[in-house]
Amino acid sequence: MTESPLTLAGDFSAPSRQDWEAEVLKVLNRRRPEGKELSIEQAMKRLTTTTVDDLIIDPLYSTTSAGPDLGHPGVMPFTRGTSLRTGTIHAWDITQLHEDPDVGYSNAAVLTDLNRGAVSLWLRVDPDAIAAADVAGVLAGVLPELARLRVSSRIDQVTAAQALAGFWRASGKASAVGGSLGLDALGHAALTGQAPEFGPQRDWVATGLAEFPKARAIAIDGLLYDDAGAGDVDVLAFAIATGVEYLRDLEADGISPERAFSQIAFRVPANADQFMTIARLRALRRLWARVGEVSGVPAAARGAVQLAVTSWRMITRDDPWVNLLRGTIATFAAATGGAESITVLPHDTAWGLPTEFSRRMTRNIQLLAAEESNLGRVADPAGGSWYVESLTDQLARRAWARVGEIEAAGGMAKALAQGRVADWIGETVAKRAVRLASRKQPITGVSMFPAEHEQPLEVRPRPVHPRQGGLQPHRDSEVFEALRDRVAASDHKPQVFLACLGARRDFGPREQFTANVLLVVGIERPSSEGGTASEIVEQVRRAGATTVILCSSARVYATQAIEVATALKAAGVDTVLIAGRRSETAADCAVDVIDGEIFDGMDVAGFLAGTLDKLGVAK
Repeated sequence: MTESPLTLAGDFSAPSRQDWEAEVLKVLNRRRPEGKELSIEQAMKRLTTTTVDDLIIDPLYSTTSAGPDLGHPGVMPFTRGTSLRTGTIHAWDITQLHEDPDVGYSNAAVLTDLNRGAVSLWLRVDPDAIAAADVAGVLAGVLPELARLRVSSRIDQVTAAQALAGFWRASGKASAVGGSLGLDALGHAALTGQAPEFGPQRDWVATGLAEFPKARAIAIDGLLYDDAGAGDVDVLAFAIATGVEYLRDLEADGISPERAFSQIAFRVPANADQFMTIARLRALRRLWARVGEVSGVPAAARGAVQLAVTSWRMITRDDPWVNLLRGTIATFAAATGGAESITVLPHDTAWGLPTEFSRRMTRNIQLLAAEESNLGRVADPAGGSWYVESLTDQLARRAWARVGEIEAAGGMAKALAQGRVADWIGETVAKRAVRLASRKQPITGVSMFPAEHEQPLEVRPRPVHPRQGGLQPHRDSEVFEALRDRVAASDHKPQVFLACLGARRDFGPREQFTANVLLVVGIERPSSEGGTASEIVEQVRRAGATTVILCSSARVYATQAIEVATALKAAGVDTVLIAGRRSETAADCAVDVIDGEIFDGMDVAGFLAGTLDKLGVAK
């Protein structure tokens, strides 16, 4: 060691923003013709991202981008954490979800989870999951004073809570147990479309939890809004507005805001957008602390307790192994964002009930994050990042504004009853659908880089869930999976011929792009390389194709595209498309012989659906 500090960048001059902007313009203007170069304003606009919630993500952040003062973990405004991490390996609860109705199987899985790293259990108690009468059987052998237990229900929250409470009482350790009874009257109303019943959760908070002093009665569920397609802003706003409604209801029954705060926890979605997930968790703490502040809750008691759950909406059925990567990213984000508990959904969730292997992977993802990556040893590791601080601030301010709209409408209960919540979600879903269809929001393994052949997973099917009259869940990948199902069910394999013009250096990039688009739904892709117009026509005839896509560069299109397209049309080909733009042919007659275009940013889902219709694939 030397007496002078080590300065790794000491030999380099500090670049200014103007230096960075100059390099940006060099890159973006590299192939643009003289006189048509982008200005820095145009370049910045191209590099700026707008989310589906209209949040702005800049290409570069600096000290001026940060929000309020950083503050400290464990104190107001709790942005940096509800508590101060002490450097131990296990800074969050590894919480395993169980929803298999087979009592023996679930009990064995519960004990395996606890023996191999999990410290908390979450049971879904529903007709298609664990029966309330089976809760004690599923938890047989569990020491509730050591493992925190949670329940939830989409159908009957009260019965689920009573079942868990009964198990706690029977254990003889009622004063030592921790966990959650999972009551969320407004969440249940959002799922069922019925009026909320606040009485049961009010009773539990008022008297029922006196025998379970370490447990919480209420779990405000942001997952159901995420499942239905709500954006990041609305997921936060709905959770906070729900909490405000509960504070009012409990206070009207004589329960102080401080007591109410001690009985409320949150379930928050964590997805593969790692920075947004980090900001979501941080912003929720900041907003809930503000609610506590104006409600008169003592400063030390204003921190939000959060169970982060990997988003069901991001789970894909096709190429399910990519779900392991999504779950890993979401776990990293949840841990970095300071969640008190994390649940990872199995990668085979969309196929059926989880297997022993998929359950093991959900545990190991968290164990690796905690014990090998040491994520829990650092308090708020993202704190101070100008990007994360800006995103947290932006998300919090937008969500708080939405809370104001909900309050102006009379509160969360009225916003649900009047359909305003469903309308807001519907607007976001419509905007996201455009991004998904165009692959501006790509789904790896589904809309981008799909597998050539899908191998079905061997799982037990899930029981049918009763349809409810409220918000309906949908996964992002369903639109593409439905198209792939059409092809799989067809009695003939649809095909589209790729007529690759010129040499591979000419057609290679667009051939790969086009083949990837067709592979999304499993369309066969016979092709030709080079050749004259008559030779290409003959190869198309032998393949029996009725739809052909020309693939090449603008240079080759200018000399060959019209001739080949005309010959194909004369030979009886129904549809001739071009990978790129018709204008690249430099011919006024292109629109007469070329029926359409395939290009980056197009409506891929719409194009594939239309192609399957033309090829006679049944819906």
